[in-house]
Amino acid sequence: MRLFIGLPLASEVLKELSGAVARLKAPHDGFGWTSPESWHITMQFLGNTDQQHFDCVLSHLADVFAAPVQVRLGELGLFDRAGVFFVDVVPTADLVALAQKVTAATARCGFVAEKREYHPHITLARAKGEGRSKPLKALQDRARHGTRFTGFTATEFLLYESHTMPDRAEYEVRGRFALSGAG
Repeated sequence: MRLFIGLPLASEVLKELSGAVARLKAPHDGFGWTSPESWHITMQFLGNTDQQHFDCVLSHLADVFAAPVQVRLGELGLFDRAGVFFVDVVPTADLVALAQKVTAATARCGFVAEKREYHPHITLARAKGEGRSKPLKALQDRARHGTRFTGFTATEFLLYESHTMPDRAEYEVRGRFALSGAG
């Protein structure tokens, strides 16, 4: 099973992002747009995992003790080399601390945290094929019109399993973990 840990989005944020995507999306624009059902904020990607590691992760994630986290969305942006269009998530101290607690819990099961700095974001689209720089720049230009998103309070984080389909990925929730402690 292919696993990752993330924060689900509030319904108000899903509506706002859906509206922004509807304004930016164009027929034959060269992008694979992600569906609202797949939108989340990844805290850690675990990858292919066997049952023993899955059970270990479930057990240790249940021990993560943290308060609800305020989440603020930032600007629309690009990971140009990866061909990804996203909405940035402000890496507040509380959000980064939660991600660190999650990676510390999974480390007890043998998973290694990424070495690069945590850059929370929500993937909205991926450029298809070669020569993606030009459509990405055009999309970025269309997106510059001051879109603002509502913040929300994350009250749980989820363990997801990713099921790859020919044209998309579907995510199944395999564990829910409440954020209700003092942190």
